Amino acid sequence: MDLISLLENKIYAGENISFYEAVKLTQINNEYINELFIAADRIRDKFNGNIVNLCSIINAKCGSCSEDCKFCAQSAHYKTNIEEHEIVSIDEVLDLAKENQHCGVNRFSLVTSGRETKGRDFQKVIKIYEKLKNEVNMELCASLGILDYEQLLTLKETGVNMYHHNLETSRDYYKKICTTHSYDERIETINNVKKAGLQVCSGGIIGMGEDMGDRIKLAIQLRELEVTSIPINILNPIKGTPLENMKRLSEEEILKTVAIFRFINPRAYIRLAGGRNLIKDFGRKCFRVGANATISGNYLTTSGNKISDDIEMIKELGFEVRRND
Repeated sequence: MDLISLLENKIYAGENISFYEAVKLTQINNEYINELFIAADRIRDKFNGNIVNLCSIINAKCGSCSEDCKFCAQSAHYKTNIEEHEIVSIDEVLDLAKENQHCGVNRFSLVTSGRETKGRDFQKVIKIYEKLKNEVNMELCASLGILDYEQLLTLKETGVNMYHHNLETSRDYYKKICTTHSYDERIETINNVKKAGLQVCSGGIIGMGEDMGDRIKLAIQLRELEVTSIPINILNPIKGTPLENMKRLSEEEILKTVAIFRFINPRAYIRLAGGRNLIKDFGRKCFRVGANATISGNYLTTSGNKISDDIEMIKELGFEVRRND
């Protein structure tokens, strides 16, 4: 109890908690775990109020990815029998975006498979965003892999105001997850995003065999990069990938992870992302231990919760859904 109060007050004073202090939080026994959760909820309320941010995505290009990320069904290195497709049509994107806007979502993103999006594919994506900018009242995000500074500037000029690029895990554990591109390449992309004047959405996946120390290192790295939105994905082991037999995390460990991310990143959107279907009630409890955002609807290769159900749950918890004016 003394440790939780000490660190909570330190955060209110504008100071950052250290790696070792965060580790101590992970060691709190079950007798006081609810106090940790309650404190994380207070920190969320102090810095972010009771507004929950909803976003949705479309799998704009699927499969045939050259990279070997061990968790990914879209990697060409593994046989997962995923249904592959090239860049989707403008009409398909526009129909889904309008539907999601009508349902109450305030941010929309195209997500493409592959190391990078360039050439004709990039031009197709730009035309889609130009259409979205003119026809929907939603904030626009993009997740197109490793882009250079000029491409990111083009996205901003097209109406995109946030770019998503996960670090996935800690620098130390990353080499066990991906070997075809480096952690530094991911950091460089995020720095280019910031240089181009875009907000950053970056987080990772938990449950890939990493320990709490790795998660804390990831959370601190995201804090140092001043990330606006931090998606927390829970690994959904996919048959055919190297992580297909990974043991699923307990709900308590997921909740503890969310709470500690809130202690480390008090002002960020802590966003529930892929794997919500693995948590009881699609992560309802997570919104009372520090989370204040979520991806709603279906994800890339797994199913999520219905937007209407998410909005009902958020209201039942006493929160408000962020609206675009």
